[in-house]
Amino acid sequence: MKHATLETRMRALEHYRETRALPETWTVIRVDGRSFSRMTAEHFEKPFDRRFHEAMLSVARALFTELRGIYAYTESDEISLLLPREWSQFGGRVEKIVSVAAGIASAVFTREAEVLAHFDARMWLGPTDGSVLDYFRWRQADALRCSLNGWCYWTLRQAGVAARAATARLSGASFEAKRDLLAEHGVDLEALEGWQRQGVGVYEETYLKQGFNPKLGQAVEALRRRLRVEQELPTGSDYSLWLGDLLAGRST
Repeated sequence: MKHATLETRMRALEHYRETRALPETWTVIRVDGRSFSRMTAEHFEKPFDRRFHEAMLSVARALFTELRGIYAYTESDEISLLLPREWSQFGGRVEKIVSVAAGIASAVFTREAEVLAHFDARMWLGPTDGSVLDYFRWRQADALRCSLNGWCYWTLRQAGVAARAATARLSGASFEAKRDLLAEHGVDLEALEGWQRQGVGVYEETYLKQGFNPKLGQAVEALRRRLRVEQELPTGSDYSLWLGDLLAGRST
C-alpha cells in the first residue's frame, strides 16, 4: 500500500502535455541542429563538408525507417520527415514524437560524424496535399538562401575579409549581387552540386530484383522496396509536381 501511495504521488508530479497530432492530417517532423554554427566551424570544412552531409543523410534514413515516414528532406543542419496521414505511433502524442525524433537524430549524427551533437524537433501539420507541397517548397527555398549566404560569407572570409566586414557586406545584398560576388571569386552557383543548393530527398522506391529459383531451375523477378536518395532534386513548380507524384495514392 505504501509503495502504491508513493507511486501515485510521484506520478502525479510528472508534468507533460497531452497535446496530440490531428488525425487524418499530414504531419511533418522537423529536426534542427542545436548550436551547429559553433560545432561545424570547429569540426567541419566551410561552407559545405561532405562528411557532414553524409552524416545528415544517415540521420534522414534513420528517421525515415524508425518513424516509418514516406519522404525525408534534408538541407544544411535540418531534416523534415513527412509522415502518412494514417500514422498513429505513440498515440499521436506531440511531446513523445518530437522527443524521440530529436533523440534519434542526436544519436545517429554523433555516431556517424564522431562529434557530439544535439538536435531539437518540432511538428508541422498540413490539412491538404497542397499545403504539404508548399511546406517543402518553402524549405527548399530556405536551402538555396542558406547555400548562397554560406558560400558568399565563407568565400569572403577565405579571401581575408574579417567576419564583421563580411557580414556587413552581405547585409541587404540582393540575390543577383551575391551571385555576382561568387562569380568574381570563381564560384558558379548553378554549377554547385545539388545537395549544396536545393537539398536532398529520401524516399522508398519499388524495383525488380533479379534472382534464381533452384527448384524451377530458372531466373525469376521479384518486386522489392528500398530507400532511394535523390541528390539532384527538381526546383520550383517542378519540385511540386515531382513530390505530388510521390504523394499520389498516400492520401486517405
